[in-house]
Amino acid sequence: MTSLLVFTVFVKAQETLSPADFEKKMVTLQPQLLDVRTAREYQSSHIKNALQADWLNKDQFIDRTQYLDKTKPVFVYCASGGRSAEAAKWLHEKGFTDVQNLQGGLSAWKMEGRSVESVANTVQLSVTKYAELTQTSGIVLVDFGAEWCPPCKKMEPVIKQLQMELANKFVFVKADGGNDIDVMKNEKVMAIPTFIIYKNGKEIWRKQGIVELAELKKRITE
Repeated sequence: MTSLLVFTVFVKAQETLSPADFEKKMVTLQPQLLDVRTAREYQSSHIKNALQADWLNKDQFIDRTQYLDKTKPVFVYCASGGRSAEAAKWLHEKGFTDVQNLQGGLSAWKMEGRSVESVANTVQLSVTKYAELTQTSGIVLVDFGAEWCPPCKKMEPVIKQLQMELANKFVFVKADGGNDIDVMKNEKVMAIPTFIIYKNGKEIWRKQGIVELAELKKRITE
């Protein structure tokens, strides 16, 4: 009985869905949607609300997927279905119980006329403008993050709570970690999310990854 149960779960976790079924189940199950292509591919076009973790960059993939909920469905896709099939297998082996792959990938999705979004034409935040925003009096908190980054999504309610509790105590600047590449290079931001605090124009603190609300409050008010 145990062997049969394990086999059944494995098949479910490795299920490959046609674009039509993939889209239908996205509506009914409200899964965590994961694009396993590169950031450049993601920016050119992606399915709405997809998170992104590059399967070919194993360190990044491991780091970002650790913030997904293993008890909820994860729908994965890549360009043609190969990378996402490998990623689906890996996620199952790591304890995700329901992982479903898009057959034919985004190519098949678009061939059937299904909608995609693009961020490729978004104007970058310039290094000059970034300096204007951060080289001011008082406290400035910069959040290098992105809508498609799993740990960045985890930090959204923390930042909202911080803004409520410390209203008027600091200026908040949002930098797009997937778009504002020149600023990231200039500020030596290697991964997202990264948080930087400036005081009177001087950087006094930075941290990469998830940060507790209490620590952010302490750093801003000390």
